[in-house]
Amino acid sequence: MLVIDLLEDHGHWTWATIGLVLIVVEVAAPGAFFLWIGIAAGLTGLLVAVIPDIGWQWQMAVFAVLAVLSTVLGRRYFRWRPIRTTDKGLNRRGASLVGREYVLQQAIVNGTSRLKTGGTTWQVEGPDMEAGTPVRVTALNGIHLVVEKV
Repeated sequence: MLVIDLLEDHGHWTWATIGLVLIVVEVAAPGAFFLWIGIAAGLTGLLVAVIPDIGWQWQMAVFAVLAVLSTVLGRRYFRWRPIRTTDKGLNRRGASLVGREYVLQQAIVNGTSRLKTGGTTWQVEGPDMEAGTPVRVTALNGIHLVVEKV
């Protein structure tokens, strides 16, 4: 098998390549999972570079143990030390719109309408108003923006 031959002939380079590919996948599709597996592959490569006579079976076993260990430790680390931010609206796009002013493209009828901003259409709630009325977003009600006349 190709992978077994690569591990036996070029073990540390194979593991380093696997680790780099997994870390690149993490950067391309972030989810904080491939990072830990990539780190485990890199550490396995370091071990194989130091002890080159390790058979492919042991390499796979070490990788499996390190993958589980790095994933568990990484998740615990970020649970104990969450990333702090000063941006209260981070990952809360609707909350970041509170206080902004817009012009209604559609009339608010029976308390609801739609408002397009930044390429996204939002459901809005507020008193009935004609299209073209300037409004200010005053709150976020679930996924609906609450507006009032300016």
